[in-house]
Amino acid sequence: MKLSVRISLAVLALYAGAAVFGEAQYRIARFRDVTPAYNRVAAEQRFLPPLVPAPTTGERYLLGTDSLGRSVALRLVQGTRIAFHVGIVTSLIAIPLGVLLGLLGGYLGGKTDSLVLWLSATVASMPGLLFILAISLVVGQGLLGIYLGIGLTTWVGTCRTIRAEVMKHRDRAYVQAAKTLGYSPLRIMFRHILPNVAHIVLIQFSIRFPSAVSTEVFISFLGIGVQGEPSWGIMINNARLRLWQGVWWEMTFTTLAIFFLVLVFNHLADALRDRLDPALRAERG
Repeated sequence: MKLSVRISLAVLALYAGAAVFGEAQYRIARFRDVTPAYNRVAAEQRFLPPLVPAPTTGERYLLGTDSLGRSVALRLVQGTRIAFHVGIVTSLIAIPLGVLLGLLGGYLGGKTDSLVLWLSATVASMPGLLFILAISLVVGQGLLGIYLGIGLTTWVGTCRTIRAEVMKHRDRAYVQAAKTLGYSPLRIMFRHILPNVAHIVLIQFSIRFPSAVSTEVFISFLGIGVQGEPSWGIMINNARLRLWQGVWWEMTFTTLAIFFLVLVFNHLADALRDRLDPALRAERG
């Protein structure tokens, strides 16, 4: 395994650990019905730079405090929790939907394929942000609207990729042998073809995850997404108003958190493609 891949996995594990810690902190605060530490206001500790002691308590904050005296580090951890929620849940909606439609269209062909192509073209033609806005108006602002909006608008790429791969596999010898043995189309699709295109699912997940996170950040920046929780988009929106006062740390650390998460997933997607794509393996061979 390349050193760069190991570093990417280590950074990803650090993000995952922060998300798990943030989830535990969030659940414990809800169970005890108390204000979590990342939302506690302390007016006397407003705009503290990183590691500068507070004037009253002498407490030092690793990444400083925001306009309400809240720890930027703790809020950044909660932003990581929300990012992982969005990336995982939207992938669980979009990827199975794209795989299912891609299998049906690519293998069955005919009218089924025409319907899949029409549906994917229709969804792809709709502005994703407007679709998410419409869903948010129906279900209300919050993560549920983001889950449904992103999940139901980002399956098209997975569907088209899976469909193209299935069309290449349906005329191969192992599929023809399964037909000769009298296996049903569903069994051939899910028991024989799907395992041979499963590498695409992993690659699609590694591509979709940072894309979903970036979309959530943008939506929350506009004030449409999660409410009452420190999403990275909300943190950036709050921090931009204070840059002219020299309060740089909240914007800087939040931007770096987004940058490194997207960078790590993009690098892992390239590594997975190089390792799992049969065409690339054949070229190296």
